[in-house]
Amino acid sequence: MQSFFAEYYLLLKALHLIAAFAWLAGLFYLPRLYVYHVSQVPGGETDQLFQTMERRLLRAIMNPAMVAVWLLGIMLVIAGGSGVFTQGWFHAKLTAVLLMSGFHGLLARHRKEFAENRNQKSEKYYRVINEIPTILLIAIVFLVILKPF
Repeated sequence: MQSFFAEYYLLLKALHLIAAFAWLAGLFYLPRLYVYHVSQVPGGETDQLFQTMERRLLRAIMNPAMVAVWLLGIMLVIAGGSGVFTQGWFHAKLTAVLLMSGFHGLLARHRKEFAENRNQKSEKYYRVINEIPTILLIAIVFLVILKPF
């Protein structure tokens, strides 16, 4: 199995990056939609439009992209062999990706709260959490490229 994945390593890496870009686009955009959604009257036409946009973004782009990132990442680890598990940068990157996945889950929970007219968060809250994926992205890129430890 390792040799199969190793043979297609560069293809897997390219697909992994494409999936990560798609996932990150959603992680950047969904909280921004929430910033504007907060000011809408629950049940109104614009509220319904935001709910449709948020649901489609999450289900059609973000969820499949996150699954692809994880599956392709696992394939890349298999292709690279077990040596990666002893490297500190990999543990740090894995932690950042786990945090990003948790953030994804948080955004999904907020979407459900909007759908049930139970949102209690402010515009400022959504503006602040909108920075989380940027911080995680910076950490991941530096860890993967520089492999500092």
